[in-house]
Amino acid sequence: MSRIKLAGLAVVVALGVSPAMAQDRTGWPESFTVGTASQGGTYFAYGSGWANLVAEQLGISGGGEVTGGPMQNMANVHTGQNAFGMTTMGPAAESLAGTNPIAPGLAMDKACAMFPMYQTPFSVTTLASSGITSVSEIPAGAKIGFGPAGSTSDTYFPLMMEALGVEFERRNGGWSDLGGQLQDGIIDVIAFAAGVPVPAVSQLEVQTKVNIIEFTEEEQATILASFPVSKFEIPASAYTTLEAPARSVSMWNFAIANCDLPESFVYEAVNVVMSDNERMVGIHKAAKSTIPENWDKNGVLKWHPGAAKWFNENGASIGADMIYGG
Repeated sequence: MSRIKLAGLAVVVALGVSPAMAQDRTGWPESFTVGTASQGGTYFAYGSGWANLVAEQLGISGGGEVTGGPMQNMANVHTGQNAFGMTTMGPAAESLAGTNPIAPGLAMDKACAMFPMYQTPFSVTTLASSGITSVSEIPAGAKIGFGPAGSTSDTYFPLMMEALGVEFERRNGGWSDLGGQLQDGIIDVIAFAAGVPVPAVSQLEVQTKVNIIEFTEEEQATILASFPVSKFEIPASAYTTLEAPARSVSMWNFAIANCDLPESFVYEAVNVVMSDNERMVGIHKAAKSTIPENWDKNGVLKWHPGAAKWFNENGASIGADMIYGG
């Protein structure tokens, strides 16, 4: 995909001097871009927002850039086409292993962890009339809708189901379409990787009775051992159907930086984002999870030295073995 410059998002601030102005700016770029995803999605809104914030606070030109999403962001940040980007842990692990479809065989190890963003939960829903109340009760040959082809859900949820011994027929489609197919009996289960509450599930709750299925402790452990995900509980408040939190897993989204960027530049950019969560939540509600305590949700990428320095100064304990060049 060609690069699409979002000139309207670029910000240059020449008013006053921020604390970062006093820092040694040797090697800092004159401008930067943050690789996001398609317009209309969370990545675009969140990424463009923090790009503009960093540009404003550091007094340089910066903005979001439309990309193909996590896989392309890993490639673009690795090559330096984008200084910064956004990815999920799954595509990050694949890119490090050289299985990113954009450049098969290339280990994209020049993309470093920058800061935690938010998590994408995995959840399973069926109609109550199906009688399915657990993953183990999903019958062999069940038709499961995994979301749009090539999405994070479609990439990882089928593999998770296979790891749990479920035999199924794979179906793809938009979330709203799959919700309608479930209600019409065309498919048996929908398996989502999306922020909760998922609108399609909320709509189903209004129209019919559903079962929101949680993983058992053993199922959760199996998935955690095999995939780049973390423990997660779907809050009972997310759906009227739930009477208690539902055990699940989630895949974390992280901001990434080209590993060769100056340490001081990345340090200051991280400081802008992480030092004022209220300001970030004002950009996007998902940023409630963009807090220093979530540094430990990265077990895949080496940290950029500038980012690691900021987090270790603010309560983290990132070891040298997880810092690029360490």
